[in-house]
Amino acid sequence: MKKTNKFAALILALVLTLTLALTGCGKKDAAVIKIAVPNDTTNEARALLLLEEKGIIKLKDGAGITATKNDIVENPHNVEIVEAEAAQLPNVRQDVDYAVINSNYAINAGLNPLKDALAIEGSSSAYGNILCVKEGNEKQPKILALKAALESKDVADYIRSKYDGSVVSTVTAPTDGYDASVDYTALKGTTITIAASPTPHAEILEVAKTILAAKGITLDIQSYNDYVVPNTVVEDGTVDANYFQHLPYLEDFNKEQGTHIVSIATIHVEPMGLYGGKQTSLDTLIK
Repeated sequence: MKKTNKFAALILALVLTLTLALTGCGKKDAAVIKIAVPNDTTNEARALLLLEEKGIIKLKDGAGITATKNDIVENPHNVEIVEAEAAQLPNVRQDVDYAVINSNYAINAGLNPLKDALAIEGSSSAYGNILCVKEGNEKQPKILALKAALESKDVADYIRSKYDGSVVSTVTAPTDGYDASVDYTALKGTTITIAASPTPHAEILEVAKTILAAKGITLDIQSYNDYVVPNTVVEDGTVDANYFQHLPYLEDFNKEQGTHIVSIATIHVEPMGLYGGKQTSLDTLIK
């Protein structure tokens, strides 16, 4: 009986030793890698799709532009997704290993998407940044004049020279900046108000402002650092238009907020990038 007890004790000791050894290895290899992403539905999905494209995570089949971190089915690098307001991601990245940042906020923070991003998405037109107005105002002469100015060759040339590929014009047939159907004489003295992100949208609008000024039209550019107010001020009629978002975000916003904002033109696209925080390379994720 004593021999049996000793044998059982020996087996138990061996099992415990092996378990502790395996647990120790697991802890060593399972260091959590924190990646911050935008917390709004469409931009979080966009960030997750970028991470999947780079082989960092795998999303469940069918997860698309509404994917969330709950749709991650394979996480070989033990990534923890940290959700944060898009505008705060340049500041948050110092507290995490990596951050996926919208190019407008990256550029505004002094980052160059083409040089500083460790990975960058393709220039998908699905995320083209759009000129928007409240439904019913699409054909107002001043709105048509604004649209023509933003779709001009001057704007396309400015985007190309100013941003060197980190912002890409999506206007396929740039015009001289004017709409032949608009009576510009009747619009002389008119002010058009527009809400925009500071970078690059408000900068691009300065070119359109010059085009409109040549016809005696004033473009009042109002800059906002968030993704909510530019839509609410269009909805309540405080401003005439906005220029800061892509269509998936607008559609989700209309659905969630009950607003009635429509896109009338796609002007440019800003590839989203994965930037280093505590980590300065992708070695942690690809080794």
